[in-house]
Formats: sequence, C-alpha cells, structure tokens
Amino acid sequence: MKRSSIFLVCFIVLCFCRAQRSEIGVFVGTSFYLGDLNSIPFQDAKFAGGLIYRYNFTPRFALKANILFGKIAASDKNNRSILKDGSGKYLWNYADRNLSFSSPITEISAQLEINFFNVYNVESKNQISPYIFGGIALFSFSPQAVYKDKTYDLQPIGTEGQGKNGDSKKYPLTGFGVPFGLGFKANIGRYVCVGAEWGLRFTFTDYLDDVGGTYYVFSEKDNIHSSSLDIVNHFADPAETKHSPNSQRYSTKKTDWYSFAGLFITIRIGNEDRVCDIKTNVRIKHNMGKRGDKLKK
Repeated sequence: MKRSSIFLVCFIVLCFCRAQRSEIGVFVGTSFYLGDLNSIPFQDAKFAGGLIYRYNFTPRFALKANILFGKIAASDKNNRSILKDGSGKYLWNYADRNLSFSSPITEISAQLEINFFNVYNVESKNQISPYIFGGIALFSFSPQAVYKDKTYDLQPIGTEGQGKNGDSKKYPLTGFGVPFGLGFKANIGRYVCVGAEWGLRFTFTDYLDDVGGTYYVFSEKDNIHSSSLDIVNHFADPAETKHSPNSQRYSTKKTDWYSFAGLFITIRIGNEDRVCDIKTNVRIKHNMGKRGDKLKK
C-alpha cells in the first residue's frame, strides 16, 4: 500500500509539474477515530502527516490529491459512556468490555475544494478564503493490541470467530471512504499558500477497531495450539468477567469513521500570470513612424 501510494503521488506531480496552477506541499496534524470504542472527537488523537498536490482550475475551484499517514487508537478505559440497546435498556459500561486497539492508517484521496471567495496569488486581490471539500479515498489499516508487552495483529486472529466453523470471512484491511470537511487558506505572495483543515472520513467498514460482531470462545477444535489459546481468547474477550458466546460485542451497528486535522503549506509551481493568450490569423503591424515613411520615399 505504501509503495503504490508513493508511486501514485509521484505520477500525479510529474503529470502536472508544468501546469501553471499547481501547488505541492506538506500536511502536519493529527488523526483520530470514531466508532465502537470512542465517540468523542480528538480523543486519543495521534500524530499524522503527508503530502499534498493541488491544481487550481479557477480562483473558486481546485482539485487536491493527498497521501496521508497517521495512527488511530482507542480504549474502553478512556470512554466512560454507558451503552444502550435499541429498546433503551442499559447494556454495560465500556470498561466492562476492556477492549482496546491501535492501527496505522494510510490514505490516498482525491478531493474537490470549493472556496467561499475567489482566491488570487497576486497583490491587490483577495488572498484568503474558507473552503469546503469532498471526494473519495482509498485507505489501509491494521488493528493491533498488546498482551503481556507484546503487540499482535488482530485481523489474522479473527477475534469474533471470522473464518471459524464456516463463519464469515475475515474483514479486508483496505477500503474506500468518503472524505469531507472544511478549511481555511491564505496565499502569501505569489508562490506560498498556508492553511488549516479538518476532515472526516466516512468508511464502509465496522472493523477499524476490530469490533463489529459477537463474542467467540476459541478452542483446540479451531486448529489453535494449546499454548496460544490464552492469547487469542484474551483478545476475543479481555474483560475480567467473561461474556457469553454470541452475545453483543459492539456498541452500535454503524460503520466506523476516522479523521485528519492539521496545518498545511504548499508552494506554487509556476505562475498563471505567465500564461500567454495565443491568437491565430492575426497580422502584427509595425509602426515605423516618420523614419519609416522616409525610407519608403
């Protein structure tokens, strides 16, 4: 995923490096997640960064390509909410599940930006504007958790019995998302643009956190060595008081979200003021003045 992402960004930049309205730059900020283990924006936020390419079609519209790297994480210990089922009945306190996870996340996205005002990179014209954006993203993730100071990948385990006894297949570690959000940008002179941006990503998976189904109890019939049973059963149900098999493990049936928020700076490649209007079939007339008239004589 990382290699293909870098290749795609390089390809985009090479294709447009001669275009007059292009910008390239960097993004630095945070990433966080919303789902079964967290419902509070910016809680457990982690460092994120990446590369930006922007092509300004007009002073109002721009197309942006991102490659962003971050990390998302959450823990029941940090979420004090009480869960309810569909009838409003209290189910449990988050801490009773004792679930936690962290995951690297990588995103390639294409977004359309719409400025509230026309934005120019020349003096005496408007150089600042808030904007909104939306687009499509391809992302990868890999939820992990720690047991006895050792980190394990959760998807291969199948903590909810995925792939066991004819159950559903294990969830994929890549997916599509819909990024949208808002920001503010300001042109500094002809070649520099700075700004801030916050965007949410709606996904089509409920497993960014490895939580989305019911409890499962592993045994040797699942072709798991006896020495590993304690480990896999811990990740399936890390609570002190174990839950009944097939009881609800998730808090909602909604899909998970993730977010990037931060600051960016871009450098303009070329200057649109240098673009020449070329008109054909127009003869250029030279005004020779009085000296020319004398030469004709």
